Amino acid sequence: MSRITKLVATGAGLAMFAAGAALAAEVKLPKQMTWTAYGTTSTGYQQSVAIGNVLKKNYGMQLNIKTGKNDVARMLPLKARKADFCACGIAFYFAHEGVFMFGKKNWGPQAISLAFASIGGAGIGVGVAKDTGVKKYSDLKGKRIAWIRGSPALNQNAASFLAYGGLTWKDVKRVEFGGWKDSINGIINNQVDAGTMSTISPHSKRIEASPRGLIFPQMDHNDKAAWKRMNSVAPWAQPHMATIGATVSKDKPWTGSGYFYPALVSNNDLSTDTVYSLVKGIDASYGDFKGTAPGVDGWHKSRQNFQWVVPWHSGAIKFWKEIGVWSSAAQTHNDGLLKRQGVLAATWKKYKASPEGDFQAGWMKARAAGLKAAGMPVIFN
Repeated sequence: MSRITKLVATGAGLAMFAAGAALAAEVKLPKQMTWTAYGTTSTGYQQSVAIGNVLKKNYGMQLNIKTGKNDVARMLPLKARKADFCACGIAFYFAHEGVFMFGKKNWGPQAISLAFASIGGAGIGVGVAKDTGVKKYSDLKGKRIAWIRGSPALNQNAASFLAYGGLTWKDVKRVEFGGWKDSINGIINNQVDAGTMSTISPHSKRIEASPRGLIFPQMDHNDKAAWKRMNSVAPWAQPHMATIGATVSKDKPWTGSGYFYPALVSNNDLSTDTVYSLVKGIDASYGDFKGTAPGVDGWHKSRQNFQWVVPWHSGAIKFWKEIGVWSSAAQTHNDGLLKRQGVLAATWKKYKASPEGDFQAGWMKARAAGLKAAGMPVIFN
């Protein structure tokens, strides 16, 4: 190598080092941060680990990940301020709304917000045994559908796909299972015909490889009436093209549904600067963690939905504004969601001061009345 070439190479290396050092200086993260997540075999956990490794390398931050067996276990450290973020599934929305297990006396609606979210190539839907002959979700009428005890997220998702097909639980045969994996085995063993699942789940591939086979019925993204029915049950559901997982590929996509998983949520009162730096750091490090875990490619700024079901954190908004992707429409939507949080909080405070005999039933009644009085949709009746 010539002396000039060496100087050029050295100069380029110094320039890259200086750029990296400047970026690290802009992103001021704490020495340690704690997230909660699903179990170690979940894609949410694996994605969190992949991102944590890169944040440690780039910014020196140690990410501690606490796993929780259920939705309450994952949200409780956030509520107790023992975790900074939850890399959550859609149950965080139930906490936001104060429903199901979060409608009990020791919970109530939570003031939480989004920092970042992932939606990759996988889809989430009701998978159906292929031997049933079902071609579209309206064909599920009279079929056996899995209902999982203690899993409102799964059951609400199933109900939303029934609604897309113009059906309710009354139109199908509800088959109860003690756990989600049991329902998968139930499909394989011909005890039930369909259930909620992700295309990327290895258990979906088990059904696909079984004698019964698997199908995710195609959905029409332009059928506004069907999506209105679906979103009245599951407002978090979004039209999505699934390209990875059981039965699907880039050449054979599923025109279906999806939503953010994991969604990185925090309490509203978490420092604006902390959230801003984390979001900036994740965005700047995307190229470093892309492709390192299943579904992690979904953590891209272009995949964010700024008019979703919970508000965005002020620190995240600061960054989105900085890079020019935050709009006035997004701000108006966000303001409306913060107003909804205020209505829910005020209604909870008033109800908790003089609850009825059956606390949770009384709360749901009071919640509905409070939202209706404010001209807001109830969603969970």
